Amino acid sequence: MFKVSITNRAEKDLKRLERSTKNRVITSISSLAEEPRPAGCRKIQSEEGVWRIRVGDWRIAYIIDVLNQEITIIRIAHRREFYD
Repeated sequence: MFKVSITNRAEKDLKRLERSTKNRVITSISSLAEEPRPAGCRKIQSEEGVWRIRVGDWRIAYIIDVLNQEITIIRIAHRREFYD
């Protein structure tokens, strides 16, 4: 089981979401504790050590620290803004 933490930036991103989207995102984040690399996750090529998962049109970027068994959510953004 991994510990999941969230950065201030990602927390602000999460607060801006609509309730239904926020619930789906929170569910996906919670499931990362059990499976840090779920089906469909991708490593972001332009950033070292950063992974992302899709939740509809939204993307969640996170870092996996295997030694400390910790996942840090660093960004939550719509797909059109995520890759800028």
